[in-house]
Amino acid sequence: MPLEPLTVPLTPRRVWQIARGMIVWSLLVALLIFINFLQIVSLVLEPISPRLVRRINTSMANFWWGSCVFVARVLNGTRIIVTGDELPEAENAILVANHQEMPDITVIMDLALRKRRLGHLKFFVKDQLKWVPGVGWGMYLLRFPFLKRDWTRDRDSIVRTFRRLVDGKTPMWLVIFPEGTRIRPLKHERAVAFARERGFPEPRNVLLPRPRGFIAAVQSLRGHAQAVYDLTIGYEDGVPSLFQYITGAVPRVHLHVRRFPMEELPRSDEELAAWLRERWVEKDQLLEDFYATGVFPGPEVG
Repeated sequence: MPLEPLTVPLTPRRVWQIARGMIVWSLLVALLIFINFLQIVSLVLEPISPRLVRRINTSMANFWWGSCVFVARVLNGTRIIVTGDELPEAENAILVANHQEMPDITVIMDLALRKRRLGHLKFFVKDQLKWVPGVGWGMYLLRFPFLKRDWTRDRDSIVRTFRRLVDGKTPMWLVIFPEGTRIRPLKHERAVAFARERGFPEPRNVLLPRPRGFIAAVQSLRGHAQAVYDLTIGYEDGVPSLFQYITGAVPRVHLHVRRFPMEELPRSDEELAAWLRERWVEKDQLLEDFYATGVFPGPEVG
């Protein structure tokens, strides 16, 4: 069964962590709104040099996301323990990961900072978020692919986004959560029922991956992305909420990384869907073993 939510007792130390975290993150949110203003102003340069505007927005994203990683690492003392394959720096890649809660994103940001890809992150995100000041506006100005959860409506806009990345030779880490949503008990029960109906292995710690977005990304970005990274995120004592994470309640998170060169991936859509399902079966077993032992296999990597 999926890991339960994290519970944290309200001790004096915890009260101090919450108070300190709320002050720091209030300042970071104010900084984000100011950065949004600068991003909007930078658009006047779009007709002159789209590449310059992209660099400005990338630098601003790198600065703000880097500030968030710094706070998690230094102020909160959160350590991301990475095992598996050693990743090259500054490589274009498609990332697929299991999705349990919002801190999953901050864990990926920590990895991206190590590999010089923080400001170049792109996520598939819900269409409604682009109207939210701060995070949503920033993602819109960074040209994230927005989804309406209707593939027939999403496909053309997604393909256009990929074409801009390729035509502009844009550095990128494209992050996809193929499960499509955060794991919850009811959603897990539905995934198990669907797996039984289709004859797939029944998931224990994950949902079933939805392959359409992944297939579109791979087929559109061949030649631009050099690899697919398969990330498995593991929490020790329970799945934290974003509030718990940003207020210092999570001392460690484990991240297992596997790198698959793009030329090794199948060519047909059907084979890519099967390839992704196979990775999720392996991911399910990785998490099963992690919950039993407290570690992912292999030595820690940078």
